[in-house]
Amino acid sequence: MSINYFGFRKNHSTTLALTDVTYDIYYSLDHNKTVVGIYLALQKAVDCVNHDILLYKMYNNYGVRVVAYKWFANYLTDRKQYTCVKDASSTLNNVNCCVPQGSVLGPLLFLVYVNDIASAVPGSKLKLFADDTNLFISGIDEAKLRKKYSTCLAALNSWFIANRLCINLDKTNYNDFSF
Repeated sequence: MSINYFGFRKNHSTTLALTDVTYDIYYSLDHNKTVVGIYLALQKAVDCVNHDILLYKMYNNYGVRVVAYKWFANYLTDRKQYTCVKDASSTLNNVNCCVPQGSVLGPLLFLVYVNDIASAVPGSKLKLFADDTNLFISGIDEAKLRKKYSTCLAALNSWFIANRLCINLDKTNYNDFSF
């Protein structure tokens, strides 16, 4: 798993993520750089995990093959759900997206799904926690800094689109850290 992913992993807590980010910000500020922190929240991320994309990543990125691959494919395929409220029930529907919530495998499968996000913006400081993506860009020249974070955001947006995930604009924001 990516070293920049915190949450759902032993010894990778929110406290460690905060310590890591704080250190990076202070380091940049000590070197007279401005830091822009962009905080991207995903919209219903675990509900949007596409099974075909997840299985593709398991096979091609992680070498999950033969018996293990068939097991995961079987686990994710032909899932059905319905809702009951008091005496009323919905119809039984197929579930083609999502990782089963409340399961032991749910967080791991979500991690596998998003783990390659750093490849969308190589060399950038991404910090991930659950379904939140935080991007930190630093620099001295304001115009170059703006161009760099615009390029990174465009690349991340392309990655989100390719992976059928949507940014929740109401929960997405940024900070400018400078002296």
